[in-house]
Amino acid sequence: MKNTKTSNLTKSKLIFFSVSLTLVLFSLLFVNDLQAKRESYYYVILKTTAGDITLRLYNETPLHRDNFVKLAKNGFYNGVLFHRVIDNFMIQSGDPDSKAKEKGKLYGDGGPGYNIPAEIIPGIYHKKGVLAAAREGDNVNPKRESGGSQFYIVKGKVFDEQALKASEDRINSRNAANKITDIHTIPPKWREIYKTKGGTPHLDTQYTVFGELVQGADVVEKISVTKTDSNDRPLEDIYIISTKVTKSRKLKTEESN
Repeated sequence: MKNTKTSNLTKSKLIFFSVSLTLVLFSLLFVNDLQAKRESYYYVILKTTAGDITLRLYNETPLHRDNFVKLAKNGFYNGVLFHRVIDNFMIQSGDPDSKAKEKGKLYGDGGPGYNIPAEIIPGIYHKKGVLAAAREGDNVNPKRESGGSQFYIVKGKVFDEQALKASEDRINSRNAANKITDIHTIPPKWREIYKTKGGTPHLDTQYTVFGELVQGADVVEKISVTKTDSNDRPLEDIYIISTKVTKSRKLKTEESN
């Protein structure tokens, strides 16, 4: 014969445990959500001769974030040209040698004298508006380390399915040459982004993306369509006048890329 009192007590304990576990899970979810909302980011404002560009730096790439902040705070980028501009692709800056602004000179080899270890993070892709680090090619830089100061902002273009497949083939061919056996496939979410908003998918997994444009898309557009010479340098100099670094939670005024 069952002991009703004992059975009821066991049920009560199970119910209490279940309720307690549920409350703990909800508390953890609430705390994680609160922490995400309270997470602070570095913002770097590039005041250029074409207008202001505001960039939010990713916390997932701390080496690149901290280096960019350091250089910006020290005025490293003041006077530096956008020395390479290709419409529907990207705008590039960060070569300190370009401060000389010698007419017709090809820039792009200068830097602070060091590289940064690659921080190529799964799930961070070359969508329109991202900030990424320039680097030397795989033939001399198989570890894909980033140059110490040069960067580019992606304008990109919209891709159809055939073009996305070609981008995947291009990446996998480059990886194979660098003895990387993993096969790269663009995930469905990002395929849709590349088909609707655009980007440069052929650069995925090849370069470190460490931030994104949050204000000044019109300025990037203006720079990207400027007339250039045979080396993709703007015929009329466009350069960074000054930089400003701030730190805060996500700005409510961020533009959607």
